[in-house]
Amino acid sequence: MVEIVEKYPGGSRRRVSKAGDAVRDGAATSEDLGVIERWRAAHRHVLNSFQALLRARTRGRGVVVGQRHKRRTTIFGKLARFPSMELHRMDDVAGCRLIFQSTNDLYEFRKELHAARFKHELRNDPDKYDYIKRPKLDGYRGIHDVYKYDVNSHHGAAYKGLQIELQYRTIYQHAWATCVEVVGFVTASNPKFKSGDKRYETVLTLASEMIARTFEGQYGPLEHLSDLDLLTQFKTYDEALGFMEMLRKLEASQVGMKGNRSNIILIFREGRPLEVRTYKDATEALIDLFDLETAEDTRSADIVLVRGSRKDVRDAFRNYFSDASDFVEYVDVAVATLEDHVAFRSASALPT
Repeated sequence: MVEIVEKYPGGSRRRVSKAGDAVRDGAATSEDLGVIERWRAAHRHVLNSFQALLRARTRGRGVVVGQRHKRRTTIFGKLARFPSMELHRMDDVAGCRLIFQSTNDLYEFRKELHAARFKHELRNDPDKYDYIKRPKLDGYRGIHDVYKYDVNSHHGAAYKGLQIELQYRTIYQHAWATCVEVVGFVTASNPKFKSGDKRYETVLTLASEMIARTFEGQYGPLEHLSDLDLLTQFKTYDEALGFMEMLRKLEASQVGMKGNRSNIILIFREGRPLEVRTYKDATEALIDLFDLETAEDTRSADIVLVRGSRKDVRDAFRNYFSDASDFVEYVDVAVATLEDHVAFRSASALPT
């Protein structure tokens, strides 16, 4: 039997977007879902190429690199939230995350990558997704870049034009973003998608501002608040929600990842411990991922396929291990530091 190799994964860009429209309209056929899965699976090649490139360029620099496939349910959710989006243009189906020790390290590496001589095309203006210079109103800080994959080889021709998102964060920005997702796992609210109790969104925004001021000498989205007002509001919301106490009681999952296998599926189901599956072969992992997403027992679970060393996976995807320990540590230091600033200013204002 002769294998038919598609010129474009899923058939064509138009066919992929048509399948996405069918999902959005609740009318997707099995053929539509097959088109989407072939297109989504093709991003594995792009992911592997970029993670190899990024690991080579970050070697010896203390940078954590992780990669992940966007979850099927997340893709479908995004289609629902953005009615005019064409599926083939979705630029974050494949993603690599880089975590740096400081903003200086982050900007230096990103500048080098932008100047690198490779065929992959940077799709965005360098300032467009810079959420460090212009933090999001919810407190998110970090930078995103979108690249379009390009290659001269015959083997890679079918993947030409697929896109990948690179996320750059410092350890402090990553700790905050991790906590946002952990709150979504352990409460009935989901601040990442602006659902549930809005107080969680507020306390997280306040925490982001405190971390930015204390550890990075920068302002977040609440520059207008004095240190005193920032502290007062944070403590009010923290007390009302039992926010920090809740996070302190979380025990990070101690589930092990056996051996040196670098293809890892993480499965989070409400009320059950994290399940970790490891694979030597990437294709085997991808097949299992698609099976898990449609199986009755795991259809409603939060499932993600990641790749990297065991340490990098745990560091880059701490949310799946319910690990907010870094966030708790940073907030504790920020509270103490800002209290000292407020006390010093108050003492300085006293008449001599």
